[in-house]
Amino acid sequence: MDFELSEDQVDLAEGVRRLCVGKFPLERIRKAEGMPQAFSSTDWVELGDAGVFGLRLSDADGGLGMGLADAAVVVEELGKALVPGPIISSHLAAGLVDGASDGKAVVGSLRLPPPADDRGRGNGRDRQYPLLVEHFGSLDSLVVIADDRVSVVEPSSIDAVAVDRSLDPLTPMWRVENIPAGETLGGGELAANWRRDEAILVGAYCAGLASATVDLAVEYAKGRRQFGRAIGSFQAIKHLCADMLVRAEVARAAVHAAAVTVDQPDVGDAERAAAGAAMLAVEAALLNSKACVQVYGGMGFTWEVPAHLYLMRARVLGTVVRPSELSLIVADRF
Repeated sequence: MDFELSEDQVDLAEGVRRLCVGKFPLERIRKAEGMPQAFSSTDWVELGDAGVFGLRLSDADGGLGMGLADAAVVVEELGKALVPGPIISSHLAAGLVDGASDGKAVVGSLRLPPPADDRGRGNGRDRQYPLLVEHFGSLDSLVVIADDRVSVVEPSSIDAVAVDRSLDPLTPMWRVENIPAGETLGGGELAANWRRDEAILVGAYCAGLASATVDLAVEYAKGRRQFGRAIGSFQAIKHLCADMLVRAEVARAAVHAAAVTVDQPDVGDAERAAAGAAMLAVEAALLNSKACVQVYGGMGFTWEVPAHLYLMRARVLGTVVRPSELSLIVADRF
């Protein structure tokens, strides 16, 4: 199977890469660390103008008529650049929530926990634990995904308290105390499709994180010298970087395969492919960012080195798709 990008997808990725270099350099992104808002409304409109949110809408609806495989290419590049914000939620909400497709509305999402089944699996709604919403202070709308329905809620109708210190300094969190019913956007089919596509796009973002940490580690290993030689010439560092590259490429292939399966349902089981892609990509992002810290050595765990930002973002994204829940989907289908 050929997982090379098409010529159009290569051009699409290059366009998004240029956007990130010009508008979202890491030096600028890092200035928002620990702030209640990690991006501006202008940033969001620029992403909308670039087609990030509406590219899967039809031409008649103001989109580009592309598929999920193309969206995965775009989100992967945004992951490499560590662009903050509810990018995936706003993309999935395009065509469902007014203003989402062109970036005039920032749309977040919240997955309600699944009830425990007869085997005791699932989080169980009777258990008490906090519901957290990312970037709540920047949201114009919040999409709530339950088992059997998808609804949109006005953030002003929700009681929310900002978390003092978020795990990811570029992903401010709010604890929400109540979830109103809101306006129904669709039923169980829409909810299932949202969860499936979200898993794939989270996987795409994580594949971007995994790839970016490879580049960070290799660049540092080439320039850092010890005992009169670049540390990249040492076997231990070579193995770390080689393993990082393999994980990143496997994750990327899994994500693109899952996205193609959604675009072409006759290819295979899209839900199973999405679950596998999300798990592989989240794992690759976590392990690669940890390995990147190791390559940087004594400086790796300091605040100055950006490796920890990729690790923290991977941690946060891993909770979005709930890999433990997805693993049960995969197991049930064997």
